[in-house]
Amino acid sequence: MKQTVINIWHFYRDGFRSMTWGRVLWVIILLKLFVLFGVLKLFFFPDFIRESSGTLDGEEFVSRELIGRMPSTGESF
Repeated sequence: MKQTVINIWHFYRDGFRSMTWGRVLWVIILLKLFVLFGVLKLFFFPDFIRESSGTLDGEEFVSRELIGRMPSTGESF
């Protein structure tokens, strides 16, 4: 098992060392992921739970909201 992990590590290490265009593509991919998850989160995904909960803990706020929005049909799940 240990030798298999070492062989996989050497395979990827040697592959990344011999890359030419691959390094440029990886930089582009990482930059794109940073923009998507880092920058866009700041502007388009506000922390709704923290803003709406007021003094409640986030977990308590979510559980109250879920219980309050349950349909009162008498069915149990």
